[in-house]
Amino acid sequence: MPGLIRRTLLLGGVAAAAGGVALWRWRAPGDTELAYGSDPAQTLDIQNPRGGTAAPVLVIFHAGDFATGDKADVVVWPEWLAAGIAVVRVNTRASGAARWPAQADDALAAVVHLQRNGADLGLDPARMVLMGQGAGAYLAVTTALSLVEVGLPPKAVVSLYGPMDFSTLDADLKTLGRTPSRGPADAASSPESRLLGFTVGEKRDAARAASPLARLDRMREPLPPILIRHGDADTLVADLQAKRLREAWLAADPKAAIDYKLVPGAGHGGEAFESDPVKADVLGFVEQALG
Repeated sequence: MPGLIRRTLLLGGVAAAAGGVALWRWRAPGDTELAYGSDPAQTLDIQNPRGGTAAPVLVIFHAGDFATGDKADVVVWPEWLAAGIAVVRVNTRASGAARWPAQADDALAAVVHLQRNGADLGLDPARMVLMGQGAGAYLAVTTALSLVEVGLPPKAVVSLYGPMDFSTLDADLKTLGRTPSRGPADAASSPESRLLGFTVGEKRDAARAASPLARLDRMREPLPPILIRHGDADTLVADLQAKRLREAWLAADPKAAIDYKLVPGAGHGGEAFESDPVKADVLGFVEQALG
């Protein structure tokens, strides 16, 4: 399918799925809350830096096992705004309300809305980085790949301690000899099984097919730079998931710029990812990507 037609069909379909025209509610100068779809969960907020020029954009997807959490949980580092970067925090529908791929559709719809309405919101959507924490990293990487496929790649991606393949979550922890900090992902009651609508352990191939890693296996095209950070003591999502993301990204694009490090002693999120050296690495990476 020709690139322009493909982009038009995909983006038009996403907008339709999101429920049409979004409404925005102004809260304070430089701080905007808006709906990008008709469902109450389909919201995002924008914190704009001071200044009269269109700001580059950092879009962040929050953690929470796809079932809990909120965009308000994401701490907006003041350094972003000081560097002239607008920060957008996105909510998507929870797994209890909608099954996968609804969350991927929501994440893409939010980005498409920013691309279409950026000028009115004081943004420069041509300069955009996608970032995710935990489950949000799964969404950030998935969304980035969707944008790559339609010829509208983000400037870069940041993946922090995210799962990348539900089918191997339990096996990876076992391989590393770690005692899981929650029940098995393979179980019918796991957040991953509830998200997908089937038991991961019974349909492992289908769980794998839903993952960003499976999509990367099929891709052989230029990818944006990616920064990957994962705790080497994580007992929820093994750091082997991050290693596989790095390998799959490199296999899809051997020339891709990849900044990959494990965080010594860090678990699943927490203070290690909100302070140096991780914070300094992320800030520097995003600022360089956005120019």
